[in-house]
Amino acid sequence: MLSLPLAALFTIAMERQYTYDRNITRIDDVFPAEPERPAKPVGEAQNWLLIGSDSRPGEKGFNRADSIMLVHLPADRARVFFVGIPRDSYVPIPGHGTDKINAAYAYGGPKLLISTVEKLSGVRVDHFAALDFSGFVAMSKAIGGVEVEVSKETYDTANKITWPQGTVHLEGEKALLFVRQRYGLPGGDFDRIKRQQAFLRAVADKLINGGVLTDPFALNDFLGALTKSISVDSGVSIGTLRDLAIELRNIRGGSLVAATLPLAGTDTVKGASIVRLDEKAAKIMYAAIRDDKLEQYFEDYGGTSNTKQVN
Repeated sequence: MLSLPLAALFTIAMERQYTYDRNITRIDDVFPAEPERPAKPVGEAQNWLLIGSDSRPGEKGFNRADSIMLVHLPADRARVFFVGIPRDSYVPIPGHGTDKINAAYAYGGPKLLISTVEKLSGVRVDHFAALDFSGFVAMSKAIGGVEVEVSKETYDTANKITWPQGTVHLEGEKALLFVRQRYGLPGGDFDRIKRQQAFLRAVADKLINGGVLTDPFALNDFLGALTKSISVDSGVSIGTLRDLAIELRNIRGGSLVAATLPLAGTDTVKGASIVRLDEKAAKIMYAAIRDDKLEQYFEDYGGTSNTKQVN
């Protein structure tokens, strides 16, 4: 069964790799100076810092990142862990005092955001990727949309749209509205993180179980949309991504584990709403990421999100 998706992936990648490679935007000098950085991950584990924003890095300066996730790939590649970092997390930003973490991206782009995350967590970031939110529209269209389960009806007061309880089909602009909704959600930004993680899981399910990997035309459309919407550090080549896809060939939707950094609650500073991280609990999670023991961490402490059903 795996040979068919893998053969299709190889066929498309070999024929179109140069086109895909040209599509990808690369960003130079995104990592802090080496003496300031944490140690490399254990073994073959990798950590990617993934952000979502309204524009590619550098198009209009650096806007605040709407979505920030630390993606941990364990050495055995048996799971993919998505750890959401609320954009309003109130943390020290090198050279800028204490502020919301998404301000780091606005102040100094990927380099300052990576420095902020590394100093906060002691976790080394191996690669950086930024997804232009328009990519959600193109990717969802390329695979014919995805389905997610909404636990109860919600109303987006900003965009004047109601999301009914039950199965919701997300495709095109509807997918973008879903992953970006903040107002009207019971948990605000926390629920938005869960929605984004649910969308990514649904896309993975569709790619693997929905026949996309065995359909060269659908796969080509998806990879074209993805590569046109993503910006990465200059160390990421199409070969890097192809090798990673092969390493993750056994991943299924159930292998994508979603969580959020441990939180202490919300607060207000100078009239602005912020999120307080639970520093003591977060330190335990950071250590699990560094030691490539996140699976054991979640067995011991729980904290994973139900990405099959969201608000």
